[in-house]
Amino acid sequence: MLVGGGGRPARAVGAGAAGGRPLIITEDPLLLDDLLRLCAAAGAEPHVRHSVPEQSGTGGAGGAEEVRGGVGWESAPLVLVGDDAARRVRGAPRRDGVFLVGRELDDPLVWQRAVEIGAEEVLRLPDAESRLVDRIADVVEGAGKPALAVGVIGGSGGAGASTLACALAIRAARAGERTILIDGDPLGGGMDVLLGGEGAEGLRWPDFAGSRGRVGAGALEESLPELHALRVLSWDRGERVVVPPAAMRSVLAAARRRGGVVVVDLPRRVDEAVAEVLAQLDLVLMVVPGELRSVAAAGRVAAGVRMVARDVRVVVRGRCPGGLDAETVAGLLGVPLAGEVPVELGLPGRVAEGEPPGAQRRGALARFCDGFWQRALGAAPGLPA
Repeated sequence: MLVGGGGRPARAVGAGAAGGRPLIITEDPLLLDDLLRLCAAAGAEPHVRHSVPEQSGTGGAGGAEEVRGGVGWESAPLVLVGDDAARRVRGAPRRDGVFLVGRELDDPLVWQRAVEIGAEEVLRLPDAESRLVDRIADVVEGAGKPALAVGVIGGSGGAGASTLACALAIRAARAGERTILIDGDPLGGGMDVLLGGEGAEGLRWPDFAGSRGRVGAGALEESLPELHALRVLSWDRGERVVVPPAAMRSVLAAARRRGGVVVVDLPRRVDEAVAEVLAQLDLVLMVVPGELRSVAAAGRVAAGVRMVARDVRVVVRGRCPGGLDAETVAGLLGVPLAGEVPVELGLPGRVAEGEPPGAQRRGALARFCDGFWQRALGAAPGLPA
């Protein structure tokens, strides 16, 4: 489970040199036991010191340990300072990735000590255990910039949201992005089917329904079916399984942790689990056909999505005879326009034959997706076919 916090994202310092091993500074045996346990839960083997290690490798006991494979204050990817050791590290160089950890909840001076050592956050155990495990595991996995997460939702039934989500993932993968496509609609036909891989080996959503706690990013990616150079998390063809909100949150967080692109096909209803997904998305594209009834339905969908999502934009799909143009649709919905996707002739037949949406480089769908990713990712023109 991911536990929110108010600190800024940490920039790992010297992760390569430190080998992904955090540094613990404390003399409190009970706190040390807790921190060692949390490191073990995150798969990390920490270095433990009573004070700031020497950086030069020549001075004192700390320096000798540095030479023998230890880790210094500046080279550790993450530093966990026990509240008991705050005074001893007060003069250390300022750096990112420092956390002040303790147990006393009512100490009014703890924030002053945190400022004195340049800590990003004050973490109080046991309440912050889940958050701390996440941060330690991020170091172990070499987490950097999170993936750009884009959700796609239909403003009305049959709008083509799944088709667009699939095409976006296909084009991102062909542009060389690490890509994960997540099927967030248990009542849909299955994104693996749309990709022609319903028989592919790998885990589906029911395998994650009982997930508790943190999901490893590497383990998640390796466990999913690989189709058309991207990873897919879809549903199976068994009985409907309800995925708890906490599992949804953990899986999506893991999918984002290694960077690249994550595309989520969303259902039109916003329940608690969908709200967990929407809260993690950078952008939601709402697909709306250019006709009045669809716009009326999309208004209700948009109202629910905008209560949670940070950025919602409309993609107008084609234009019916006598229908509405893209600017009018966006204006009626009060949602910024992301673009218009013309109807692509022959697409349903090609999909039925096993060709995924977006595979035709010169098709209208692929052109829209390539342009979208160029703008969203700042890519240079000329994405690969």
